[in-house]
Amino acid sequence: MAAVRTTQKRAPFGERLAAALARYKTPLCMGIDPHLPLLPAVFGVATPKIGDTKTIAAIRSFALSAIDIAAGRLPAIKPQAAFFEQHGPEGMMMLAEIAAYARSKDLLVIMDAKRGDIGSTSAAYAEAFLGLDAPFQSDALTINAYMGTDTLMPFMEAADASGNGLFVLVRTSNPGSADLQEQIIDGKPLYQRLAEKLAPLSQRLQDKDNWSSLGIVAGATWPDEARQLRSILPASPFLIPGYGAQGAPASDALASLSRDTGCWQGGLVNASRGLTFPKAAANLSDMHSWQTAILDQLEGMVADLNAA
Repeated sequence: MAAVRTTQKRAPFGERLAAALARYKTPLCMGIDPHLPLLPAVFGVATPKIGDTKTIAAIRSFALSAIDIAAGRLPAIKPQAAFFEQHGPEGMMMLAEIAAYARSKDLLVIMDAKRGDIGSTSAAYAEAFLGLDAPFQSDALTINAYMGTDTLMPFMEAADASGNGLFVLVRTSNPGSADLQEQIIDGKPLYQRLAEKLAPLSQRLQDKDNWSSLGIVAGATWPDEARQLRSILPASPFLIPGYGAQGAPASDALASLSRDTGCWQGGLVNASRGLTFPKAAANLSDMHSWQTAILDQLEGMVADLNAA
């Protein structure tokens, strides 16, 4: 499937995300992370290998099948670019294909590529994922600002020009994040200082009184910090990893979100392995049973978040 290119600016990402959250009544985002050791046997490869033609076909089938289950039920998917990049050119073609397919199914595509560099390099990354004619068309892109806020400017310009969004790494869910993100700078941790730097940039991409298109990544494993970050960035969408396989409960994952007219607003709660690789689906031998197991897991997570 060739990528469907977008040549006209869309409504701002923050506005589109808020509408999707209201439409589907859940903040759950499906992570598409095709870990080779976890790839179910139902997709026809007993021993997946990087770059192998049969493995790539199996990943493609897995990703498209997962998207079919998410479509009409969830607001967004989040492909992890690295799991496709490792397979070379065919993997990158597959990444472009699944992004286009998901968007054709009315799913927002949050591209988890964690890009970040200076000047023209950032501009090139931005065009690859956020430009109107981007080969890897995405509704939002994860980026790294720890080289300095000047690295964000090309991404912001591209996002503003196309109506797309950004999620800046601020307080990540991994335990080692404390090595840098918790370092105290003038009485405050570094991640909080970064959030303060982002606040005026968030306002710059805020559409009138609505949500900004500049969001942040704030892990579900740090609910108290997420609440602090929300006070600094009231209009920024939060992308929240750590729910599910990483052990954070629904209440922690939702710490920075708010209920508005019966639905959660303010961000997306991502689940990857816990959603697409549940134990109940690991050894199933037919596609219908696998799809049923994934759908059961999805519906269970939606109910869990809505009950919190």
